[in-house]
Amino acid sequence: MKVITPIEDMKKWSRLTRSRDKTIGFVATMGCLHEGHLSLIKTSIAKCDTTVVSIFVNPTQFSPNEDFDSYPRCIESDKQILQTTGIDVLFNPNQKDLYPEKFQTFVTVEDKTNYLCGTSRPRFFRGVTTIVLKLINITNPHIAYFGEKDWQQLEVIRTMVHDLNMDVSIVGKPIVRDRDGLAMSSRNCNLSKLEKNSARALSQALESAQALVIQGERSAENIRTEIRKTIEQKQGTKIDYISVCDPESFTEQTEINSKVLVALAVRVGSTRLIDNRIIGKI
Repeated sequence: MKVITPIEDMKKWSRLTRSRDKTIGFVATMGCLHEGHLSLIKTSIAKCDTTVVSIFVNPTQFSPNEDFDSYPRCIESDKQILQTTGIDVLFNPNQKDLYPEKFQTFVTVEDKTNYLCGTSRPRFFRGVTTIVLKLINITNPHIAYFGEKDWQQLEVIRTMVHDLNMDVSIVGKPIVRDRDGLAMSSRNCNLSKLEKNSARALSQALESAQALVIQGERSAENIRTEIRKTIEQKQGTKIDYISVCDPESFTEQTEINSKVLVALAVRVGSTRLIDNRIIGKI
C-alpha cells in the first residue's frame, strides 16, 4: 500500500495506472474506519483493478458550532487496518493543499439540498460536493463507492456528477449495521454505553415503520408519529427530523403508495446520528 499526500503525486499515480488500462475504484472517507467503510473497500477491490482510499476530515462541511474539532481522528490505526485490506493507495492530503489561502470556489447542488440534513446543516452539502469533486478530480477513478446510510448525500453526489458531465460512475452500497441494528458510523465511538443503547432506537423505529406499512398503514403522518414515540422513549435523544419523503427529490409525502425514504436525524447526547430505510412498494 502506497501512502500519498501531495496532490500532484496522486494525480501522477492515477495517470500512470490509467495508461496501463487498469481501472481505479475510489472510496472517500474521513477516517476512523469501520465495517461500513470496509464493505465499500472490499467491493472496490473485487470490481476494480486498483483501489484508492482517501482519508481527509473536510472542514468545509462543518458549521462553526458543529463537531469538526471533536470528530474522531485515528490515522495510525486506520493505516494499519488499510494495510490488511489489499488497497493500492491511501491518499491522505493536507488541508492547506486542498484549501490553500484565498480558496473561494464551491460547488452547490440546488433543490435536493434544501431538505433533511440541508435544513439543519446549511453548509454541509456545499462542503461535501466541493470536496468530492476535488477528490474525484485528483484521484481520477472509474468508479466511486459511497454508503447508503448517507442517502441524501449519495443522491446529491449523483446529481452533481450527472449535471457536470463527470466521467465517473457513482455506486451506492447498503448500510452496514452492528448486531443490534445500529448503523455503522465513525461518530459511534463518541457514544457512551448508555447512549449506544439509546441510539439503537433509530433502527428499531425504522423496523417498526416498515412493519406498519407491511400491515397496511399508508398515512405518512402516522408513520412519523410512531417513529417519534419509539425514539422519545429512549433517554438522551433529541430529534432533528423525521422524514417520509420521495427518495430522489426528498419532498415530503402524505400517503405511502409507492416506495418512500424514511430518514431520521437524532442527537443522542452530543452526537448527531442519521439512519434511513426505503419502504413501501418497489
